[in-house]
Amino acid sequence: MNRALRRGAPFALATAAALLLAGCASGGSTEASETPDATAAACMEVEAGALSDGVTVEGEFSESPTATFTTPLEAEELQRTVAIEGDGDATEAGQKINAVVTLFSGASGEQLLSQPAQLTVGDESVFDAFRAGVDCVPLGSRTVTVAPASALYDGQGNEQIGLAADEDVVIVVDVVEVQEPLKPGEWTENVPEVEFGAEGEAPTVTLPKVDAPTELQMKVLEEGDGDTVGEGDSVTVHYQGISWDSGEVFDQSYTRGEASTFTTDGVIQGFGAALVGQKVGTKLIVVIPPEYAYGTDPAAHDLGGQTLVFLVEIQDTAPAA
Repeated sequence: MNRALRRGAPFALATAAALLLAGCASGGSTEASETPDATAAACMEVEAGALSDGVTVEGEFSESPTATFTTPLEAEELQRTVAIEGDGDATEAGQKINAVVTLFSGASGEQLLSQPAQLTVGDESVFDAFRAGVDCVPLGSRTVTVAPASALYDGQGNEQIGLAADEDVVIVVDVVEVQEPLKPGEWTENVPEVEFGAEGEAPTVTLPKVDAPTELQMKVLEEGDGDTVGEGDSVTVHYQGISWDSGEVFDQSYTRGEASTFTTDGVIQGFGAALVGQKVGTKLIVVIPPEYAYGTDPAAHDLGGQTLVFLVEIQDTAPAA
């Protein structure tokens, strides 16, 4: 499995969670507890240290924070400090958690990534550097993890987010809530006009000149009769993404000449939710508010704070490998 993106999800679709995956390895040196209890076994033994305690984090909870620390930061092991202890129940193995993940360069202190992510507690396919932020901490907590380069992307860095090889990191995670199933509402008013071109041509989507919808909504343009997409399944689609704010197409598979394949939980939350329950052969259009896309902070991502529209044609589905 690609250690940066799950199953080749395009970067313009990939949720932060897809950047956290280590494939079949945990990517870190921290060992899980050996107790027989399933929840305890998922808890990582990560202690606070001088480096993690020395990071000052500011900003509203569940939004893009800032972090101040001495650079260059040089870490020899994982350290985790609970900067804000929430008053909710402790997260448990198997729970899917809505979180906000923010990554900072240990060399420069620069923010490299900040966006919503959905993480599963105890998921060993996630790098320990990220997993430490959500494992067995109270809901409502803000955690600060300091990680050596070896605990993330095998020390090779990640070009897509600007992380250099052998660069240590600081990771701030806001543990917001247990994820409830997200289901788009029916889109009945101010639905964009869609014109499909000839084979090999990109379709045209014309947005109405009205304010962007504020809720996740979807309209099925043509219902397929193939297999049904399940949660976490691998899906192959053609798609076109448009920003309601600018009216511009920011990404699409049509011009690349081939469909894209990814898992429904390896893309932004609103996009994945639109696919689950649909059949192969379906054509649909979905509007995604910022909170289900790249977050509400325009400074945290190129598409942050923007309402997005996706035209999607589902071509195939299969259980995730």
